[in-house]
Amino acid sequence: MRGAAWAGSAAIAAAGWHLGPAATWLPGVRAVLSPALDGQGDPGHVALTFDDGPDPLSTPHFLRELDRLAVRATFFVLGSPLERHPEVGRRILAEGHELAVHGWRHERFWRPRPRSDVRDLRLAVDAVRRVSEGRRPLWYRPPYGVLTATRWAAARRLGLQPVLWTAWGRDWTARADADSVLAELTKRLRGGATVLLHDTDRAAAPGAWHAALAALPRLVAWCRAEGLTVGPLAEHGVRQRHGTRQRHGGCGGLGP
Repeated sequence: MRGAAWAGSAAIAAAGWHLGPAATWLPGVRAVLSPALDGQGDPGHVALTFDDGPDPLSTPHFLRELDRLAVRATFFVLGSPLERHPEVGRRILAEGHELAVHGWRHERFWRPRPRSDVRDLRLAVDAVRRVSEGRRPLWYRPPYGVLTATRWAAARRLGLQPVLWTAWGRDWTARADADSVLAELTKRLRGGATVLLHDTDRAAAPGAWHAALAALPRLVAWCRAEGLTVGPLAEHGVRQRHGTRQRHGGCGGLGP
């Protein structure tokens, strides 16, 4: 009986250790405890980020709109679709945007899996390096924004800086439209914020990406009206683990 109770307590403790960091999924928690994880940067700048691509059908629409708006962004890509569509990843870089890592596939796997998390994240990093002529990515955002202990450890081992978001548009739902996306974003949108949108419906309602695309020019106009510049994380000044700020003169979002 004591053995069973001890085993149960150990399992609870292990689950608490593993899922404890995932509390940072809550915006209020990470805004206070970890401004860098919340994506808080230069107060005169807003970082624009997209998750879940690349998608050969939808991502090019975002690239064309970003070009029209003269805005660059950070794309958190999944390694598996990047392997299938490397030409989209190369186009993202060629047009001055930044590639970051979102994982290998959009999986839930929130149980402890230290070896698999390192393996899958390394596969994604390698996929980014192949399309970027060997340069390494800087940033990591886990699927669903759930940063478990083993995902965090894997990111540190591979030299990636985890960054979630300050404001999101809830653009993944079937009911989302440009109005709802902008309304959600502006609840927490301010100078220094990191914005989360999606350039594909890979993990969303079919066709949901149209809402984010339609909201994009209005988002950029809102920021500019507030006197804020819009750009990638590489130009956002997010504080790094060692206390310095990441700030590049150019883009590409990849280290040497």
